[in-house]
Amino acid sequence: MTDSILFATDRYMSNLEQIVPREFDYRKPLHSGDWDGWRQTFRQRLSDLTGLTHIRKHNEGLPLNPRTVEKVQFPGYTREKMYITSEPEIEIPFYLLLPESGAKPYPLVLTPHGHGRRGKEVYVGNYETDKEREEALAGDRDIALQAVSEGYAVIAMDVRGFWEMSMKEDFEKGKVSSCDELQKRAYMFGRTLIGERVYDMGRLIDFASSHPDIDTSRIAITGNSGGGTVSLFTAALDERITACVPGSYFCTFRGSIINVPHCLCNHIPGMMSLGEMYDVAGLIAPRPVLFVNGILDKIFPIEHTREAFAHVQRIYEAVDRPGSNRCELYEGNGGHRYYKERVWPFLREHL
Repeated sequence: MTDSILFATDRYMSNLEQIVPREFDYRKPLHSGDWDGWRQTFRQRLSDLTGLTHIRKHNEGLPLNPRTVEKVQFPGYTREKMYITSEPEIEIPFYLLLPESGAKPYPLVLTPHGHGRRGKEVYVGNYETDKEREEALAGDRDIALQAVSEGYAVIAMDVRGFWEMSMKEDFEKGKVSSCDELQKRAYMFGRTLIGERVYDMGRLIDFASSHPDIDTSRIAITGNSGGGTVSLFTAALDERITACVPGSYFCTFRGSIINVPHCLCNHIPGMMSLGEMYDVAGLIAPRPVLFVNGILDKIFPIEHTREAFAHVQRIYEAVDRPGSNRCELYEGNGGHRYYKERVWPFLREHL
């Protein structure tokens, strides 16, 4: 073994980066000025790559069939547990939170959650144990409660692969998620979990657009970790999103998703042939975006987040205007968690 030559990973990555250039590197429209063409073509290709285009086409015209199974009154807001149809015989479980005060219709906040077995339950404060409550509050993960207290309508859903949207056998075994198994199946049919999750967010927006108390001309999306992933890609691929706040996700693919162990649900085959994460984030411009990251986050290293943010700033300066306050990075003094301090002031400014 001492005489063997192990796989030269750094050389391998360098080779790939030389022979697989990013087709939608933002520097191309930066030099040509054709931002509209870049956005339109890149968004369509990314939609195709994730499988979103096929999913939308296959389910076009599918009724939502909303149904309510529970309605509970809490101090200052009501919470309904509901289901809508996503794909044939597949439903999205979610909570709809509506504030009791304020001017109707309310702006909407979508709150996709990250990795954790109980999904949406933590975001709405439906804790199973005192320990779960303490950990959630310590990491600012009661995001749906934060949003409704700010006067927003809130949809807190189970993200595909978790809790009520996990596979039966995984749920019964107490597994955190069904990400790996669902992703393997999706790959075999030209789909990805990211594409499926973005599609589910779109179905929830479709539902919200029919609700008399919700103003879908003002929609924010925010979530932590895996919820940050869903937030970023949904805003990039669905222009109905008004403002986006990804928590504990924004970085470079090269500095995090490729080089740090991550759940399989983070991966899109062929992604680096299209663009880096900051190229994807550029599809949100000029809509407001706030990236929230911890300086001690080991799986999304802050130095790579800062690198990615510098690139996105260049996009916003070119697409919007120099000195625009629509693109920000907030750095929390901790690790991989949500940081609410800047989130709600930012959304108040832009919603």
